[in-house]
Amino acid sequence: MECSISDIENKANILRLDVIRMTTEAGSGHPGGSLSAADMMAVLYFRVLNHDPSNPLWEDRDRFVLSKGHVAPVLYAALAESGYFPTEELITLRKLGSRLQGHPVRGKVPGVEMSTGSLGQGLSMACGIALTGKIDKKDYHVYCLLGDGELQEGQNWEAAMFAHHYNLSNLIAFVDRNRLQTTGNTENAMSLDPLPEKWKAFGWNVIIIDGHNVRQIIEACEKAKGSKKHPTVIIMNTVKGKGVSFMENNADFHGKTCKPVEYEMAIKELKEVIQ
Repeated sequence: MECSISDIENKANILRLDVIRMTTEAGSGHPGGSLSAADMMAVLYFRVLNHDPSNPLWEDRDRFVLSKGHVAPVLYAALAESGYFPTEELITLRKLGSRLQGHPVRGKVPGVEMSTGSLGQGLSMACGIALTGKIDKKDYHVYCLLGDGELQEGQNWEAAMFAHHYNLSNLIAFVDRNRLQTTGNTENAMSLDPLPEKWKAFGWNVIIIDGHNVRQIIEACEKAKGSKKHPTVIIMNTVKGKGVSFMENNADFHGKTCKPVEYEMAIKELKEVIQ
């Protein structure tokens, strides 16, 4: 049964709660970018993706590539909450012997399509999967989540050129445009603006949305799936650390986890908005 808008909004906050619990227990990880991507991940895994948690290698499934692999916590949360593995396992993130490593590894966790973590490579991988789908005459779509700071890596733009050249209309990229990276503001590190025009120059359809508006994310995905010739990029304007007041727009929480008092505050805030 298709999840409603309110159900997906609720799921997104459950993913956020999972992220805070996982990273705090681990004492390491990347909560800020995981929280900013939670709404998009909830839309994908509970509304848009054609997938089957009971058959992770189903040949006709849609594929999702997490290019910014450091936000593995939100991917693991989405996979667990949609049934790929028990949610109780989430608390083992980054622990010795756990399959939930700091960056996703294909073959260890059901539902993880590609091993990622070296920034700038995920879109190239997604291009390869999408091209394979075209050659094999499959109907699946390939979705890829990129960080905005990650776009400072040149390989992304080689992949963007490749996708246009091969008319990969089955490829949909998301950019988590929260404007913060580990060193601070993205524009201070290496300016990306005007970002939409850059993608258009590479021959992509460009959709700009509020990345925390579930309805807009759904509508953007539907529009992107309707493309018959060009790849599509959905640029999501987001807030790093979304959902936890002291984390929002705070670059410190790119790769820092909660202290005990902060943890209690974060859990309280998120539980208040979960139905």
